Amino acid sequence: MARILVTGGAGYIGSHACKALAAAGHEPIVYDNLVYGHEDNVKWGPFEQGDIRDADRLDMVFARHKPELVMHFAALAYVGESVTDPAKYYDTNVGGSICLLDAMRRAGCDKIIFSSTCATYGEPDSLPMTEATPQVPVNPYGTTKLIIEHAMRDYARAYDLRWVAFRYFNAAGCDPDGELGERHDPETHVIPLAIQAALDDDGDQRFRVMGTDYPTPDGTCLRDYIHVSDLADAHVRGIDYLLGGGASSAFNLATGVPTSVRQIVDAVEKATGRSVPTDYAPRRAGDPSSLYAVADMARNVLGWTPRYIDIDETVATAACWFAGQNATVVPAPSAATHVDSIASMASKLQAQAEETAQ
Repeated sequence: MARILVTGGAGYIGSHACKALAAAGHEPIVYDNLVYGHEDNVKWGPFEQGDIRDADRLDMVFARHKPELVMHFAALAYVGESVTDPAKYYDTNVGGSICLLDAMRRAGCDKIIFSSTCATYGEPDSLPMTEATPQVPVNPYGTTKLIIEHAMRDYARAYDLRWVAFRYFNAAGCDPDGELGERHDPETHVIPLAIQAALDDDGDQRFRVMGTDYPTPDGTCLRDYIHVSDLADAHVRGIDYLLGGGASSAFNLATGVPTSVRQIVDAVEKATGRSVPTDYAPRRAGDPSSLYAVADMARNVLGWTPRYIDIDETVATAACWFAGQNATVVPAPSAATHVDSIASMASKLQAQAEETAQ
């Protein structure tokens, strides 16, 4: 068993990673300022409230728990906000990460798994993307993540830091067991927005499709949606890799399967048994038509393969969780279809989980 300090461990991806860590026999120590995280997500180890920019607090936590490795999720991650308020992103994502790296040095902790992003690539010239795709970010969010990748390389040369950077694509889905979900405020992710629109009987929420004239099969953007449980599994494998002496490296985490916005709407309607009230708007400036990748390095080096390839199954895990949270929803005329489809998928997912555990 290893003690792992998980910054941002009360957030969406971080909390799923903590559950996977505990299942693998590790002890996650969550460090989170709860600005975007939720304390009720902390279920598998100690909780330390604090900010990654607080050097004294970090020193105290390192001294108390003596973690063998850091898993660093804590960051600001709204692309649009990073454009309108870049100072905030450089302060937290860059300044905070450097503060964390320096705290690790003082504590003698020399291993880190860093939550990077496909946004470091920007708009690629060719698809699918690989780890060799040039990193030319087009927004401050992507730039701040790339800066920390560079910083880790420099710290590795100077201070013997060993690191893994996971560049993941569109995180999606929810814990198949229903213990954890996706809670953002504001919510900007496609799948939760479509589900919330489907489950809203008042008709106040409508799903917006930004652009229907892209050069794609159905005219909407194509993206690579990777299930959050698969992301968590990769992080556990990253720990085994670093503790086993693996060399510092960056890995894409992706399915290699492009999915369109219209396909997301179809999957949500299938999972919920309800229509998704939809508005159509012009393209959003800066949105590439297609982004998807291969994750051959993660498969070959870490032995990682995503379990959730079918977008219907990924969406169903999210629909199950949101339906459970939305206790005030009064079923529409198609209630039987709605309940039966979600219950059926939940049962299927549970059976899959039990089969995997055997």
